[in-house]
Amino acid sequence: MRSGGSLLELSEALSSGAVTPSAAVEQALQRTQAAEPEIRAWVEIDTAGARTAARDLGRAAGARGPLWGIPVGIKDLIDVQGLATRCGSVLRGGEPAVADADCVKLLRQADAVVMGKTVTTEFGYFAPGPTRNPANPAHTPGGSSSGSAAAVAAGMIPLAIGTQTAGSLTRPASFCGVAGFVAAKGQFSMSGVTGLSPSLDSLGFLARTVADLHLVWSALTPMAPPSANTIDGDSPRLLLWNGSSLGEISTDMAAAVELAAVALDREGAHCRQWTDHDVVRQLARDHATVMAFEAARERAWELQRSDLLSIPLAELLSSGADTSEADYAAALLRIAGARRSVASALENFDAILGPAALGAAPVGTEATGTPVLSRPWQALGLPVITVPGLKDSAGMPLGIQLIGAPDREHRLFSIAEQLEASLADR
Repeated sequence: MRSGGSLLELSEALSSGAVTPSAAVEQALQRTQAAEPEIRAWVEIDTAGARTAARDLGRAAGARGPLWGIPVGIKDLIDVQGLATRCGSVLRGGEPAVADADCVKLLRQADAVVMGKTVTTEFGYFAPGPTRNPANPAHTPGGSSSGSAAAVAAGMIPLAIGTQTAGSLTRPASFCGVAGFVAAKGQFSMSGVTGLSPSLDSLGFLARTVADLHLVWSALTPMAPPSANTIDGDSPRLLLWNGSSLGEISTDMAAAVELAAVALDREGAHCRQWTDHDVVRQLARDHATVMAFEAARERAWELQRSDLLSIPLAELLSSGADTSEADYAAALLRIAGARRSVASALENFDAILGPAALGAAPVGTEATGTPVLSRPWQALGLPVITVPGLKDSAGMPLGIQLIGAPDREHRLFSIAEQLEASLADR
């Protein structure tokens, strides 16, 4: 159900004058009108606001921002001035936000055009919204950045903003067949974002290709020189992680990871198997402990109204309320130790390559799939890129995740783009 080009293609057309910001917005509105009745990716489309912003960009003199005229969707956990932040919950009303979240301010400063709010699961947890997977509407699009992933996958918009606390962006990127980037913890301000767990919440982007994501990251991040051990000309050095210690990986996903490793091996990559499975298992457990403990405190007001919450969220908050300070502190201490261990491993490797999910998007829309394969890396606050391009035997998308080290995103993007190109050349 794809239409439209990539963000890079649109950016080039805008720069050359072949397309105006107003034309780009109208194209996005037309594609949304055609696909939205089936996909249901949007909570609110700000048609008037987008048209006004695009018209103003077209008339303005002076330097243009790096995302000039690019339409973007904003996950409905993130404040956009004048639009409500409903968080996928009946507990949130229609009162408009009084100010933009910091990440939305960055997008506007880069001259992107905000199109509206995309569907999220309830407070970023497991209760799904109405969104359907563009690859097959009978399958889940994942959660909680489901609307953002589906809107990009269906060709409605070239860029959407999401968040991740467990696997909220990596999983929908994999399920819907788009590229996803989860920023390292602390790289972007989370002010104006309704989160679940301050230690774990991160910002991210979804686009058609890894190259698109690289453009967005570069546009929103102060450019720093690559570190000495991340020279793009070097052959990639990868740790291969099969994910099997955390769950049953589907046959097709296991084959996809092997194919990705072979593709990079043919490009000269140096690969070694990840062997420290005990660390990964413990990180997944500690992530769950920290998430529950902090969510119970972040959403304390909502916990008092648990009769209006979904059963999964009510159970998470209740579990977190029952978690002791000692257990929480112990989990944080183990995560800190694991962070040092993994950082040491990544001193000699550029990235960890593994499955982005247990398999393709499951059939059914009552659940969003499991985030278990993202929990360890989210606990560590590492940057992650989901590379699209592979499918299972039924034609459903399969994503590969590349996990890197903070401050070495240049290298991570370079390898991810190399992998994406290798898979496209198959």
